[in-house]
Amino acid sequence: MNILFSGVGVAGSALASWLLHHGFTPTLVERAPRVRGGAYGVDFRGEALDVLDRMGLLEQVRALNTHMGDAAMGDRDGNQYATFPAVIVASDLEISKGDLTWVLHEATRHDVEYIFGDSIAILEQDESDVQVTFERGEPRRFDLVVGADGLHSRTRELVFGPEERFVRHLGIYTAIFSLDNYLGLENIGQLYGVPGKAVNIFSARDGTRARAALHFASEPLIYDRHDTEQHKRIVAGRFTGEGWQVPRLLEEMRKANDFCFEANAQIEMDRWSSGRVALLGDAGYCSAPTSGRDTSQALIGAYILAGELAAAGGDHTAAFEGYERHMRGYVTEHQQAGREGAKHFFMATSAQKTLSMIAANAPEVAHAQIVRLKDYAPNLSAR
Repeated sequence: MNILFSGVGVAGSALASWLLHHGFTPTLVERAPRVRGGAYGVDFRGEALDVLDRMGLLEQVRALNTHMGDAAMGDRDGNQYATFPAVIVASDLEISKGDLTWVLHEATRHDVEYIFGDSIAILEQDESDVQVTFERGEPRRFDLVVGADGLHSRTRELVFGPEERFVRHLGIYTAIFSLDNYLGLENIGQLYGVPGKAVNIFSARDGTRARAALHFASEPLIYDRHDTEQHKRIVAGRFTGEGWQVPRLLEEMRKANDFCFEANAQIEMDRWSSGRVALLGDAGYCSAPTSGRDTSQALIGAYILAGELAAAGGDHTAAFEGYERHMRGYVTEHQQAGREGAKHFFMATSAQKTLSMIAANAPEVAHAQIVRLKDYAPNLSAR
């Protein structure tokens, strides 16, 4: 079966790897001209670690661990500021988004057709296949189409309807970018917070770079999602006049070339498939960054979707039903964690209380359950 995915991210690349393993022929289309990087960290928890292990990539990913370690914490100069061990808010394993996308792309790029700089314009399906009209390339037919194109999925819009029917805003916007490690951080992060705003700085893996995240509370904003300069102006307007390292960070933000600005939001849908089209990862069931579980959820979803297609012998109707049945519990749990995380994200309390509450909101670190996935096939590493 020839299967088209929209979106070369964690979900799409992981799905391509598993479908190759099961004997399908994947094709990936990506609007960007190349694999996207990203300054922010992505976490792996519970069953997601098992998926990486079954892919034969766990040790490679562990080698790219950010290795956030222990540090003291306390107030400084009357600000709600603390230096803290990022492990209390992270997970069993964390690497940067750029490193993860590179690993997944390298694992599949020789065996998968990647189409960069293009996107799906029209989808027309019937009982036998899906006619895909691209923005730039020639039309083609595929047996199935999977939308793995993120929170603002074009595939979802074409098949299921406008985004506003499915999105739940959690009242937080976040800007993330990388910068020189001018604070000399080493395996630690720093947190600054005032009511309705929070700033994090983390050391990056190589020690010469760091990552900064600026968060602010807001009702849904209207802006051009593709206008990065407008995004930077929005963030600067919210944080101008703040103390601590914020003025320097705003300067660094203006020149950052990996700047990312996004709402913390969830996608809630009754079904993730329609005919021969299915949704994967954030496109179908984003749990929001405040859950800390979007990446794990994408990896698990890719494993289950590919496995169900293989188990059903390519019968997409049975496979999509099995996929939704097995994934729904994960999604319900993770989205609840995202809503709880957003509810307690901004706290006008001391740094010590803030860190304690953040740590208490991440029980999965201590109670992750490994190897609870259905066994669809031998490990990819055995291949």
